[in-house]
Amino acid sequence: MKEEDVKDVEVNNHKTNEDDVFYDESDGLISASRLLSLLGSKDRDSLLSPTGTQKVEGSKEAQDFHIGCSANVVKQVKISDLEGKVIGILFSANWYPPCQEFTRVLANSYEQLKHSDPGFEIVFVSSDEDQDAFNNYHACMPWLAVPFSDLETKRSLNRRFDIEGIPSLIVLQPNIKEGTAIRDGVDLIYRYGIQAYPFTEERLQELLEKERDKHKNQTLKDLLANRERDFLLGHSTLKVPVSSLTGKTVGLFFSAQWCLPGVKFTPKLVSIYGKIKQELAVKGDEHFEIVFVSSDCDQTTFDSYFQTMPWLALPLGDLAIKDLAKYFDIRGIPSLVILGPDGKTVTKQGRNLVNLYQENAYPFTEARIGLLERLVDEEAQNLPKSVNHTGHRHELVLVSEGNGGGPFICCDCDEQGSGWAYQCIECGYEVHTKCV
Repeated sequence: MKEEDVKDVEVNNHKTNEDDVFYDESDGLISASRLLSLLGSKDRDSLLSPTGTQKVEGSKEAQDFHIGCSANVVKQVKISDLEGKVIGILFSANWYPPCQEFTRVLANSYEQLKHSDPGFEIVFVSSDEDQDAFNNYHACMPWLAVPFSDLETKRSLNRRFDIEGIPSLIVLQPNIKEGTAIRDGVDLIYRYGIQAYPFTEERLQELLEKERDKHKNQTLKDLLANRERDFLLGHSTLKVPVSSLTGKTVGLFFSAQWCLPGVKFTPKLVSIYGKIKQELAVKGDEHFEIVFVSSDCDQTTFDSYFQTMPWLALPLGDLAIKDLAKYFDIRGIPSLVILGPDGKTVTKQGRNLVNLYQENAYPFTEARIGLLERLVDEEAQNLPKSVNHTGHRHELVLVSEGNGGGPFICCDCDEQGSGWAYQCIECGYEVHTKCV
């Protein structure tokens, strides 16, 4: 990955707007009264605690009794108890799969950070459909929540932080000197995990510098091998040395058999892979390979899916798999990351480039893609300005990225697209020009 491709971490500057300032200027801390005005209401000064996690003071007998009655007790935590802690405000809902996935990831980080100094607490703000959905979802969370019935506080928090999509994690610092609201908490947890704590500007800048250095100096060996394993899985040859890929263009294919888009894209990639290898063989060049990075759930499905692929793979469950997904910020599968002969990242948009240009995309460099884009622009001048498509009842109009178009999912082949396309102005139906 090039340095400019490493996204800067968004850290908001200090604001004087009352909606965004929760600090007591006299001592630089978020005061209990400020927290109460943010998370509470005139009728409520506490938050709901997850079942079984409320700390109960008193004798062991009292604690045992409390735990035994937990199913019938609505436990609460005073908002003032959060004073002095780093606070994450989680906007989420059970009906949205990305929220469920992020909740699992965040819960793992939370369990490791909740006892850290100066403390870490999360408050769930629900967008669930009803009370039962909220109860079921909150039961999966080890942190606090604004009551589902407190609609006014939930609306106020959404307005205050200008929440446009979920999941969203807003992080507040206990000390004004360490920064105000961090708005991209979801990105930070996915990207850095517990290393992001305590989410201060200084810490995030430190992580960004380390990330830039790591990408700048990355090698194929560092990415794909470790102390216990210096090989990849093959077919005819069961173990292929990672060192054999040195000097080659390598694609990292993130997918899984349970992922329908991945299963659908795989035959296309197999075909493109074969054509690239064939063209290179004619030139006496064997410098292209793909490595399957699996998210399969068990060995049987991994083996079954891997048998459909002619390339190499990391062993299922290998530690490098999660490291690579985090390192390349993989948010969804299938995904194809291209590494150059020097081991540096060429592009993370390999899947899109394969869909747009097939085998012609190789070696996926900026120069190559720039040439292909110019050729496509020239060819587009000869395309009809409007067409009828068998899959749609309205007329489709030719659009470009700078003229009504942009990144899209083709309604014909269900694959990614960008640049030139045929689009229905009335309803947004959009297809690749080659799919018409």
